[in-house]
Amino acid sequence: MIEAISAMASVFTDPYLLTLIFATTILGVIIGVLPGLGATTGAALLLPFTLTMEPVQAIAVLSTIYVSATFAGSITAILINTPGTSAAAATTFDGYPLAQKGEAGRALGIAVVSSTVGGVFSVIVLCIAAPLLARVAYEFRPPEYFALTIFGLSMLASISAGGAVKNLIGGIFGVWLSTIGSERVTAIERFMFGNYDLYEGLSFVPVFIGLFAISELLVQSKTVNKIIETVALKAVKLPTKEDYKRIWKTILRSCGIGTFIGVLPAEGATVASMIGYSEAKRWSKNKEEFGKGSIEGIAGAEAANNAATGGAMVPTMVLGIPGSGTTAIILVGLMVHGLRPGAYLFTEQVEKVYQIFGSMLIANLMFMALGLYAARVFARVSLIPISILWPIVFALSVIGAYALSQSLVDVWIALIFGVIGFFARRHGFAVAPIAVGLILGEMVETNLQHSLKMYDGQWWMILAQPLAAFFLVLAFLGLCGPYLYNLITKHKN
Repeated sequence: MIEAISAMASVFTDPYLLTLIFATTILGVIIGVLPGLGATTGAALLLPFTLTMEPVQAIAVLSTIYVSATFAGSITAILINTPGTSAAAATTFDGYPLAQKGEAGRALGIAVVSSTVGGVFSVIVLCIAAPLLARVAYEFRPPEYFALTIFGLSMLASISAGGAVKNLIGGIFGVWLSTIGSERVTAIERFMFGNYDLYEGLSFVPVFIGLFAISELLVQSKTVNKIIETVALKAVKLPTKEDYKRIWKTILRSCGIGTFIGVLPAEGATVASMIGYSEAKRWSKNKEEFGKGSIEGIAGAEAANNAATGGAMVPTMVLGIPGSGTTAIILVGLMVHGLRPGAYLFTEQVEKVYQIFGSMLIANLMFMALGLYAARVFARVSLIPISILWPIVFALSVIGAYALSQSLVDVWIALIFGVIGFFARRHGFAVAPIAVGLILGEMVETNLQHSLKMYDGQWWMILAQPLAAFFLVLAFLGLCGPYLYNLITKHKN
């Protein structure tokens, strides 16, 4: 524990890392306030540029983008009724109406304080829960990891963006993508069609740039001539003591909800914010204010979505199961820099792990200062014409895809998956399940192979392992539970 605390404290005394976190926090806020961009898109764009950094610096940059962009989406949600990120969608319900009443400063103050408390709370939980869960992970063998990965894939059904069936289809498509290239054990070529540039499989970086950045560019191209209605903001005022007394219970409740939702594989800040908002309304004594400018509604959504950021890092770093679309990118960053998620990460590289935690804590504190005193400046960024913004994003996407291995094939892969992501979104499919399926697909195949070797091909022996059976039962209930419940309810009626 002393070693962990000293590692976190070392971040506060490292001028270069502090400067890097500060600069990335500003960039994250800018990315967050730009409608259409967000934490996931920003992380995807920055991923190739972090490959030349030291491991701690690289993950600190990605995680800082995560937490700062998640908060910053609330700025435009409040001021122009356009959430900068999907996680801030619930903030528009009461943030914009409150701003229209001339209390934009109060709304922003509530949002930034709630976000900071939620973010700091989740980092504290991360520091405590991750090492404890890592000890449990020592008991995991290939059968348990196979079952856990299946459970992670089953959780894709509950992502709200698409729908259960469409999200599962996206996840399965991602798993199939992971099989492209040579099979690791037998070296059999699969789905390469004679192109030996695919022998090592699809590289995560260009695929993610295409799915998240380029596809978003194509989607946003339909809003080039959109006129944004703005709200005048003269000053950012801090919430009063009465406001704090009114919302502190809501913030604490949403901190717990957000952290718990974040820990669940394949969930994330968007789901957490919606649940945090609905629970704030459920427990409020002033339900009639919701939708008209309730500060409890703003606090409930913002505390939950930022608490989900730290929570989502728990399964990412301990089990290698992404807790959200952005943590899927962070997981790639971890693996690229040799920080293999799992129990050994918390025993062999404890110092680096807690330096990453310290970086997330500093980022939360930094965006609080920026959110309170520079919100007006950052809000102006959202007025950049899309016709100027998105060509810049496209150029960065192409450069990022090419920079990984100086290969034009990676650029083509990014462009192809940009088109795939565009049509997927157009037909109601979320792209995050595809990304998660691509990452988990290799884990599914590898651990299934190792399990079959352990039991001489007797696959049913996997079910005889208590922990593996437990995760498989959870996966079954997650997929079939709602339908079974409806059948039982209909039968009783």
